[in-house]
Amino acid sequence: MVPSDDAILTHLRRGALEYCVLAMLREQELYGLDIARRLTVDGILMSGEGTLYPLLARLRKAGLVDTQWQESVEGPPRRYYSLTHRGRDAVVAFRVAWGDFKTSVDTIMEGRSA
Repeated sequence: MVPSDDAILTHLRRGALEYCVLAMLREQELYGLDIARRLTVDGILMSGEGTLYPLLARLRKAGLVDTQWQESVEGPPRRYYSLTHRGRDAVVAFRVAWGDFKTSVDTIMEGRSA
């Protein structure tokens, strides 16, 4: 049986999504809905919001992000997420590992020898 595109994307997302969220927070703090909108724009990184809030809670518990509530002119207060020093270190480490991983996968997929 050939796996579906959705099954393949699910496996790929598992390892990369949290680092994509951390990378998004490098330049500015964001609130959950804004993060979700950016991740679902093309349906590749995330197809719905259901996995985002548990992921953000895990990142917070791991000390990779901080949160703070801010008043909103459009409704109730919003929880904004910002990157901690540990979160920044995690992004740097992932970038190095991702580059090596991507190169190895591309080499194999393109039929070149390592």
